[in-house]
Amino acid sequence: MLKPSLFLFGLASLCTHALGSVTVYGQQGITIPSAIASTDAAAATAATSDSSWISSFAAYNNVSLTPPPLPDPLPSFQFGIQLLNNAQNVGGLSIQQKGSFMGFSIEMSVVEQIDRACSLVGKNSTFIQVPFLNLLATLASRAGIVTIRVGGNTQETATLVPSLPNNSMIAKDKQDASNPTQTPVLDFTAEMLYLLANVSSLVNARWYLGIPFNDTANLRLQIAEAAEAILGDKVLAFQVGNEPDLYADHNHRPQGYNQTDYFNEFGIVVNAIQNDAQIPTRGNLVAPSVQGGWSLESVFDTGFLNAYGTDVSILSVERYPDQNCAAAFPGGNFGPVVNPQDVFPKYLNHSSGQGIVSGYLNGAQVAIGAGKEFMMFETNTASCGGFPGVSDSFGAALWGVDYGLQMAYSNFTGALLHVGGQDVSYNPFTPPPTNLSSVKQWTVGPIFYSTLVIAEALGTTNTSRVLDLQANGANAYTPAYAIYENDALARMVLINFMTEQNGQGAYTATISIGGGQTGEPNETPSSVKVKYLLAPSVAEKNNITWANQVRTHSVDLI
Repeated sequence: MLKPSLFLFGLASLCTHALGSVTVYGQQGITIPSAIASTDAAAATAATSDSSWISSFAAYNNVSLTPPPLPDPLPSFQFGIQLLNNAQNVGGLSIQQKGSFMGFSIEMSVVEQIDRACSLVGKNSTFIQVPFLNLLATLASRAGIVTIRVGGNTQETATLVPSLPNNSMIAKDKQDASNPTQTPVLDFTAEMLYLLANVSSLVNARWYLGIPFNDTANLRLQIAEAAEAILGDKVLAFQVGNEPDLYADHNHRPQGYNQTDYFNEFGIVVNAIQNDAQIPTRGNLVAPSVQGGWSLESVFDTGFLNAYGTDVSILSVERYPDQNCAAAFPGGNFGPVVNPQDVFPKYLNHSSGQGIVSGYLNGAQVAIGAGKEFMMFETNTASCGGFPGVSDSFGAALWGVDYGLQMAYSNFTGALLHVGGQDVSYNPFTPPPTNLSSVKQWTVGPIFYSTLVIAEALGTTNTSRVLDLQANGANAYTPAYAIYENDALARMVLINFMTEQNGQGAYTATISIGGGQTGEPNETPSSVKVKYLLAPSVAEKNNITWANQVRTHSVDLI
């Protein structure tokens, strides 16, 4: 029997499991394991005839953890879910969401290479990594487009230069790294933007870029000027300021730097853009991208929206639920090193995503009222590269699905999973080291499959509305979501965070649509299609499947 899992069931359905199991009944019958995550291998190969270009998930570390014990007390393993078919009769639905809700945030310094790795996106505009294109195509085929941010901490010190030695596209100066996480200073050429443009010509990718904000007395707007000319409408927006609430801690601003200082400096950039004829597009800035040191509300209290409401199209935040900086940067005053086994259970329940999102519910409503998008502009399992054994496990895939759908339900309009360097555990995908690139393959991290599940769950009509069903008495280990598309129930996502142990861990959900006292006729279908994201346990790093896991199940109507 399958165990931990995610289950996507639609009136075409989708599922997610890992050992442990979920059984879904129409009013009788579909079995689904506990923790689930998945991907479609056929689509993933896009430009290839097989999946030989994908290596095992655990390519660069062999840390394997023990699945946490079952919760005490145990949740009910049999429960019912009553749904209405017509969205007009359902309260609490999200705003309409796009299938492209989940995208990627690529650290600017790793576009060309990840330390000793071969290039992530490409070496130049004429040498693009085919596995990278295949991965994007896998998601684009489900979501319609793929959204990618190129930026992060390294965007703040980046300078566009005419050329670099050896025809390089990007050059790092690690000797002048300025913050506790050793972020290098960057020079880059317009070749990087031509590379992104050529990616978009092959895959339906759209880009977020960052305007350097480290020195507002000497602005460098060249990235926006060149991007407008080279990428055109393939650029979605420009971020101004990456985690400004951490500037003082990272030695990027004097101690005491505050929200008013940011407000004033943001205005300098806005005025400069308005006076720059080489930046013809207006009203497409991303801000304030706070990480949690400042609340969104404290930035709004400066009069930010009143002053810059016509300049900003996306209100943004960035958040990691934890950090592994003490292990990644010894001696950096990050506190004690964290044991990944100790934090693993934190990622394996519905409370994790709810807890992250809870502080932004008001911000989402402010964005809606102001007619703005509201994005989680950078996120992943833990900052400073994530936790080995956690961030590269099947559990992270389940966490990513639940977290992503919780954001969609809470009226975020998008979220970007961060991609870092060679030694990063949370990467959705990682190329092999340069000296092994002819014999080794790319590593696809389990969390990549979260993006596929969410894209399939939301679909491509851009009309999907999400509802957290608070299933099983709102139990944290058995969350479930309903997706309404074009105002009708279209799909469900059921997750089991438990790994089956001693014959326990699987659950049975009895689902009925309409009927009874609901005011709607009984519309439970006679059969449903279910898609499974499968793995032996939440700790699994290799044997995760999504392809060829679609099954049609008959349903006995009541």
